[in-house]
Amino acid sequence: MTRWIVDGMNVIGSRPTGWWRDRPGAMRDLVDELDAFARRGGGQVTVVFDGRPFDLQSEAVEAVFASRRGPNAADDDIAALVTGDSDPGGLSVVTSDADLSRRVRDVGAAVVGAREFRRRLER
Repeated sequence: MTRWIVDGMNVIGSRPTGWWRDRPGAMRDLVDELDAFARRGGGQVTVVFDGRPFDLQSEAVEAVFASRRGPNAADDDIAALVTGDSDPGGLSVVTSDADLSRRVRDVGAAVVGAREFRRRLER
């Protein structure tokens, strides 16, 4: 089974849907899409968001917020999750951020771009 770590705001920002007018709503929508993806056999999904934490409910998706605020907060947490994993080679990180991609590839994780992953969600 594929284990995914998703850079939430990177995926949300990959489409100009007006998400910036309702950031919490866009986060809820992404969690709902990820939940449907996981339930149809997409794998185990963790999504990491920047910003102020609020309740995002999903039985199939672990939704977490960056442990701090500021530049690269979610990226740093994603890199730490990958580095701390007992099998980083079994992880696929969803991001289009070049620096984060390099960081997680350096420890063995695969990387899937945000737009490519969006196509998987829409299947």
